Amino acid sequence: MKAVITDHEFPHIDNETEVLREAGIEMEVHQCRTPGEVIAKCADAEALLVQWAPLNAEAIAGLKKCKVIVRYGIGTDNVDLKSAAEKGIAVCNVPDYATGEVADHAVSLALALGRQLPMVDARLRSGIWNIVPNDPMPSYRDMRFVTLGYGRIARGVLDRVRAFGFELAAYDPYVPAEVLLEAGVKPVTQDEAFATADILSLHLPLTEETRHVVNATSMRTMKKNAIIINTSRGPLIDTVALAEALTEKVVFAAGIDVYEKEPLEKDHPILNAPRALLTSHMAWHSSASVARLQKMVAEEAVRGLRGEALRSQVNASLMAA
Repeated sequence: MKAVITDHEFPHIDNETEVLREAGIEMEVHQCRTPGEVIAKCADAEALLVQWAPLNAEAIAGLKKCKVIVRYGIGTDNVDLKSAAEKGIAVCNVPDYATGEVADHAVSLALALGRQLPMVDARLRSGIWNIVPNDPMPSYRDMRFVTLGYGRIARGVLDRVRAFGFELAAYDPYVPAEVLLEAGVKPVTQDEAFATADILSLHLPLTEETRHVVNATSMRTMKKNAIIINTSRGPLIDTVALAEALTEKVVFAAGIDVYEKEPLEKDHPILNAPRALLTSHMAWHSSASVARLQKMVAEEAVRGLRGEALRSQVNASLMAA
């Protein structure tokens, strides 16, 4: 059996090497950037471990023996799930390798903006000393912290901010209201989430329904002091509209780690938007999470090659159909 790492940006691949070697699986490593390179390097592979390589319909059509594709991470935007399903190829992700890290990052952005730390820091460095911030600053205990979504990361976020005294609320149409209430979280509609949030943290999958859920129209229903946090999927926000909303003070601030197109374009208006705290898709990262991800991806590939139950197949319903 043969597994191929299509591409990666890790310092080393010792974890994958150890897991695959112990399973008796041959491994190759490449840096495929195009569908053509995927076909040329991976046509005879039975398992693919994929970071950013484009596994579109063309690339998948060129795979002759593949049984399983495992994505390094949570999102599978670079893999054509339907084409894989049509060829009987299971596509898997690793949804829980960095739950704590992403929750920590989202909370860090939210708390920093809630206390206006980036803005006060910039003001101080410009030579202005003032013992009060430029803008009204509510106490955390007087703010409502709302998540769009109530999956494992959203729950981690709400658990962390509970200690600061926020009122907690969440919108998730797939979670019964009693589950939220038992956790001390107020269930709200999507419209209520936008209208009542002092901090709105996004934790949704990317679908046609959720794409640009934060847009020029929805932001105009929000409070003027609202803070938007996104450590989930970049296209959940119309980032150009967000930059305009920040400039026009439609919303107060935003902490963003993911973007519609990455790397972020050097002339993107969000880079010059006021009160925007930006990080470079690094919410997932810690020394422990990187090693954990690499090991879990390799272990899932082994399960796929052995015909064992998979932990997280994302195209199972498409294959069943």
